[in-house]
Amino acid sequence: MNPLDKIQALEAIEKEIILCMQSAGQALQELGREKSSQKSAETQSQQFLKSLNIVETKLSEQINYLTQVSTGQPHEGSGYASAKVLQMAWHRIQHARSRVRELEETKAKHSHAARQQQKRQAEHAAAQQQQAQAAAAAAQQQQQ
Repeated sequence: MNPLDKIQALEAIEKEIILCMQSAGQALQELGREKSSQKSAETQSQQFLKSLNIVETKLSEQINYLTQVSTGQPHEGSGYASAKVLQMAWHRIQHARSRVRELEETKAKHSHAARQQQKRQAEHAAAQQQQAQAAAAAAQQQQQ
């Protein structure tokens, strides 16, 4: 592979990182809505995780390549740019991982809150039903 191919591969990784971050943002945006769709949030989360795996695989390939071609010699002018690109890619992947953790925490909080709200609604409906039954029984006793 020539240097141009390597640069294009890194650009493809960068685009995948952008898609990854967009998916995470969309999932967070969905969770932040008043009436969020859990299915939509989960779909975006799955897309994020898929993109993250692709990024991790492609970065590992690049690292393996750089490991194979590195000579361990001091900087001669040609390896610095690649090392800098690699360093920046690692920073981006670490940022993506931290965003995944934040997304998972937000999803867990949202799911818990939704379950609590459903439980309260069910309890409220049961209480209303009991009140209606008691009122009907009282009305029936008054008629007798």
